[in-house]
Amino acid sequence: MHGHLFTLLDTPFPSYFVMILVGFVFATTMGALWAKRVGQNPDVIVDLGLMALIAGFAGARILHVLADGHLMDYVHMCTDPSLVDWHITQAECLSESYAGKWDAAAGVCHPIEQNCWAWAQFWSGGFTFYGGLIGATLGAWWLFRRDRFPFVKACDMGGMMVPIGMGFGRLGCLLAGCCFGVVDDHLPWALSFPSGSPASDWQAREGLLTNHLLPSLPVHPTQIYESGADFAIAAVGILYLHARKRYDGQVFVFFLGSYGLARFVIEFLRSDDRGGWMLSTSQWIAVAGMLGALVLHRLWSERARRRLPESSATAAAT
Repeated sequence: MHGHLFTLLDTPFPSYFVMILVGFVFATTMGALWAKRVGQNPDVIVDLGLMALIAGFAGARILHVLADGHLMDYVHMCTDPSLVDWHITQAECLSESYAGKWDAAAGVCHPIEQNCWAWAQFWSGGFTFYGGLIGATLGAWWLFRRDRFPFVKACDMGGMMVPIGMGFGRLGCLLAGCCFGVVDDHLPWALSFPSGSPASDWQAREGLLTNHLLPSLPVHPTQIYESGADFAIAAVGILYLHARKRYDGQVFVFFLGSYGLARFVIEFLRSDDRGGWMLSTSQWIAVAGMLGALVLHRLWSERARRRLPESSATAAAT
């Protein structure tokens, strides 16, 4: 686990942010090349990359605050910080970084100062992938409509490039130690995260460890599972489906449905705080995504079938 990949001008760069940026740059570059190949303006895709970065981070942060089970912590940070528990050491609690109040009886740290803007401090961590996808999609819809770029055709580009960015993002999760899986002592490829990691903190709260200063128990590397699924989806879309698609939007439909299925399954192996009811929040969104893929498939394929006779009639007339 490497929370920070490097330091530049005394500023540490978190692994998650670095990998997300790498993914966005890679996906945006490939998207611009795709736009040029199909006869569209590649500058629109560059603008899209910037829009997706901003709207994606905003959406990922907002859904984390609302749906990942930490909403009341953010509310209490504004109303009564003593109700917020930070599971850190006493030394960390009293350091300048936290400046908190140590609760010896409970063995936790409480913040002292009220902070009604804690929910917006994205640099402190806390993001949800589906929130980022929703935010980036809404931003892309607005941008393409403004620039009169064919939206459905652009969706196919998103179906190829978005999973690439998500794959890099999940590698950032692995380096940051978040989004970890359930404990499995017998799994040959299980990972144990270092002391003080999110996995150690969670396992200590659940009573699986005596304290969070111990290395975590071996867990499923769910970050690698999802990163592999993302890259596989991108590979199928780019190398196989795009050249054989029967209608514009089919690559995006494949991405939406296959990612929803992969995410739904992988969620059963996740062990961090997931939120939701019966199923995790991400699983409910995955179900909605798979249903949305079916609806879009019927809508866009039917539209393509209707246009085929019109194109044939026009060709015959000429």
